[in-house]
Amino acid sequence: MSNSKNTRDNAANETGRQKARDSFLEYALADDQATQDLGSALAKALDQANDSKTKSHGLIFLNGELGAGKTTFSRGFLRFFGHTNAVKSPTYTLVEPYELESVSVYHFDLYRLTDQEEFYYLGFEDYFTSNSICLIEWPEKAGDFLPCCDIDINIRIKDEERVTTLESRTVLGAHVLELMKRAGD
Repeated sequence: MSNSKNTRDNAANETGRQKARDSFLEYALADDQATQDLGSALAKALDQANDSKTKSHGLIFLNGELGAGKTTFSRGFLRFFGHTNAVKSPTYTLVEPYELESVSVYHFDLYRLTDQEEFYYLGFEDYFTSNSICLIEWPEKAGDFLPCCDIDINIRIKDEERVTTLESRTVLGAHVLELMKRAGD
């Protein structure tokens, strides 16, 4: 794997740069559209990985300060699977279910949890099935009640860009990132 910086002209990276090292990718995203495009590229790679390698759910952690772009990223992710309606932050509902044609996606925002055990008491573990993908904002709020994620995403604002790092935590996650590297996303 390369440690060099590569500029791509594809949809997921028109306004960003990619660095590939070991089992993570880093992007500098100029705007909301680039953030959504990266979310869509990740969804595409996860969909390919599930079809070609394993029939597994996807568990993705989204980390970043308020307003960093976690929901914007999720919007692009959901668009890949055919969701055309609004994607709102589940800050007050805690979880927004998206029952799509090919997959069930559950978008969590755990910011309002005040105790880790609330995650357990609310029965959220029922969403983690072999037929679902879970996107979780503020995963640290659930502590040890969450299983290991496949991909851990960190979004931070630096200057005028969103610096977004995707890091694999499982074999499935590593396969997804490898597919993204091969596609140039």
